[in-house]
Amino acid sequence: MEITGFFAAIVIGLIIGVLGRLVVPGKQNIPIWLTLLIGVVAALLGTLVAGALGVDDTSGIDWIELLLQVVFAAVGVAIVAGVYGRRRVR
Repeated sequence: MEITGFFAAIVIGLIIGVLGRLVVPGKQNIPIWLTLLIGVVAALLGTLVAGALGVDDTSGIDWIELLLQVVFAAVGVAIVAGVYGRRRVR
């Protein structure tokens, strides 16, 4: 991966993390840096799953890949918010 591709993946991951946090209902008591980290991981996982399904390279916008990335981010935010929120209450 070239350096520009690496930075593009980070920026896309940041956007995916924010979208995932918006999809999850309620207030998430996790820091923004953790949301952004979840977004980067979700973007990578979504791309891998889309590649495995054969929907990673379509003409135009890859809506299925984007949907997979946001779903992974939402699940990640929900899980981390539950774990992180319980840990901080003590």
